Amino acid sequence: MKLLKLLLLILIISLLSCSLEKSKTDLISYVNPFIGTDEDGHTFPGATVPFGFVQLSPDNGEHGYNWCSGYHYSSNKIAGFSHTHYSGTGAEDLCDISVFPLINTPASPKLVKSEFSHQEESAEPGYYSVMLKSFNIKAELTATRYCGLHRYTFPESKNPAIKIDLGIGNGDEARVGHNGDLPLECQFIKINDSTVAGFRRSVGFVGERCIFFAAQTSKPFNDLSIFADSTLVHSKLQATAVTVSSFLSFPETKNGEQILVKVSISTANIEGALAGLKELENWNFDAVRTIAAQAWENELKKIKVTSDDQSFKETFYTAAYHCYFAPFQFDDVLGNYIGADKNIHRGKNIYTLNSLWDTYRAAAPLFTLTQTERLPDIINSFLEFYRQHGLLPSWELYFGEANVMPGYHAVPIISDAILKDIKGFDYAAAFDAMKETANQDIRESDFYRQYGYVPDDLDPRQRGVTKTLEYAFDDWCIAQVAKMMNKSDDFNEFMKRSNYWKNVFDSASGFARSKNSAGNWMLPFNPKESIGFQEGNAWIYTWYVPQDIAGLIQSMGGTIRFQQKLDSLYQAPDAPYRSIKNHGYYGLSEFSNEPSHHVPYLYSYIGKPAQTAEKVNYILTNFYSNKPNGLCGNDDCGQMSAWYIFSSIGFYPVNPAIGEYVLGSPLSEKTEITLSNGKYFVVKAENLTKENIYIQSAKLNGIPYSQSFIKHADIMNGGKLVLFMGSNPSKTWGTAAEDLPGKTNN
Repeated sequence: MKLLKLLLLILIISLLSCSLEKSKTDLISYVNPFIGTDEDGHTFPGATVPFGFVQLSPDNGEHGYNWCSGYHYSSNKIAGFSHTHYSGTGAEDLCDISVFPLINTPASPKLVKSEFSHQEESAEPGYYSVMLKSFNIKAELTATRYCGLHRYTFPESKNPAIKIDLGIGNGDEARVGHNGDLPLECQFIKINDSTVAGFRRSVGFVGERCIFFAAQTSKPFNDLSIFADSTLVHSKLQATAVTVSSFLSFPETKNGEQILVKVSISTANIEGALAGLKELENWNFDAVRTIAAQAWENELKKIKVTSDDQSFKETFYTAAYHCYFAPFQFDDVLGNYIGADKNIHRGKNIYTLNSLWDTYRAAAPLFTLTQTERLPDIINSFLEFYRQHGLLPSWELYFGEANVMPGYHAVPIISDAILKDIKGFDYAAAFDAMKETANQDIRESDFYRQYGYVPDDLDPRQRGVTKTLEYAFDDWCIAQVAKMMNKSDDFNEFMKRSNYWKNVFDSASGFARSKNSAGNWMLPFNPKESIGFQEGNAWIYTWYVPQDIAGLIQSMGGTIRFQQKLDSLYQAPDAPYRSIKNHGYYGLSEFSNEPSHHVPYLYSYIGKPAQTAEKVNYILTNFYSNKPNGLCGNDDCGQMSAWYIFSSIGFYPVNPAIGEYVLGSPLSEKTEITLSNGKYFVVKAENLTKENIYIQSAKLNGIPYSQSFIKHADIMNGGKLVLFMGSNPSKTWGTAAEDLPGKTNN
């Protein structure tokens, strides 16, 4: 008996030990979905799975720039839980199919809200919970790829109800178009006493789009009120109008009784939405939540960081979490989706929501490391869009083109994948798509080819410098693929175009600036003003020549003047930026926006890696945190987060299609990257402290390594990079001409 008790005690201790060990190693425990929900981060805290179509989250029912994601931390009311959301963008849209529990059905379809407190709100990957104080109802959300699962815990009530509102979206009449979403037609159908379906057709950021839905309740409803354009519909079977809202009334509930709702969506038809309900075979909310959490754990563990700093780990893993919201898969359970031509197409693993002006810089290169097997599906989705639309996507949602940003930035993503030898898509077809897109007359690219730059007197929005610089980089990417494919004529043509940046660079002032169609610099010129630029100015965009940084240095008059210019950028007094606390300005550099992301690493191109380390460390530690305002600007579908991931590990893709990463100043003591080929790459920072931010020396696989960059191929081969850190700049490491990055540029 004593032996049995001893064995039982050992077993219990062993199980407890395993449980404790699991709690220590679960990376999802470090994720704080509220990071970025305050100020200008524009993230949302709701439930989704990695790259899931359904992104189920609370909406405050307010409109304006703060509510681009539907939710902002400054609010204290919730108006519903909808199934589609942007993460970190600067545009209002989505928030389709709003569901909301309440007590007592109102006599009108007015917007119902509940007060809530952040103290009674929680979120983790795949799960969200809040107490709706106005009704004393606890709301919990989880999700699969195509289904949102709601669990509402009611108090004792004679009149419990659930509202399904198809009229609600993220927009109002004053901001429709690029800054809002309005319904055009909604349909609600009662199928039986526990199942309803319908659609919401609206116009917004990318024009018209349509979401079909099917919803099922765990408890049959005993009454149904349908309002069509604010009028109560006497037939309780179906309604079609511009706006449709419905109230499902249930038999009285006991205190603590739960009613669950599962909602599936499709862009193709109601049949696809109804089929999606089968993704949830039962009503086991906790099981679905566990599966969602495990899906997130599987993604997060691809990069493991070691640090004693809890806040750093929370910031890091939340950044990784935010990188895997978009693009999301949107072909439905039956394999159907609405294409760019507004016809139903069949496809497998079709992805949408591509804010490519942002994500090509770091988020896409991160995918070549952590989403190597998924990336071909994303690129094949680009190619499907091209076949249906005639151009590769620029800023795409639901296979609709917003046409709001310059460049054809699917090109660097496709080029990078080809140059890194990532298989799974047709290289020849991809090259043809890139070439044809680069030769279309859209967003003033015809002027770019005609003049060798975009003249600002011919650009109705006066953004010619930005367009010229962005097009020139994309053309360089096409040239590199042409070279690999032995297409010499194409290589020569696109390399010539990649040098068009020189046509808008003024060596006398040292700035990129506007030029008119007569070839004259436009006056007056103030480098702090935005004329000629989109989301930037001359101080910000002058540095955007990632394909020819050596040429930029030479055009500025050499390394000394280049450094002086960089120093002036960062040493200037911070620019005013509304009243936002985490504003992202570092001197005149606006780190809250993507064109500034590569700039701190440019010091390494003139043999000054210590200056890179200082600037990178400052940004990492001042503009990111584990607080709701922990992002200094829009996360932009993960780009802001991807910068943090790369830079915390210790390197960054300054040229996102060259296959090299410039070393900086890590925050992680040790990073282990699990690669798709089964190998591991480890970055270890010896002697790392808050003061020891400078690399003194390095070793790659045990061999001294003096280069201030590392190649993608070295990472994919597996191995270990050791960075020896110190509190003072090294006078030798990374300073010799042969150790500078960018040598492989053509």
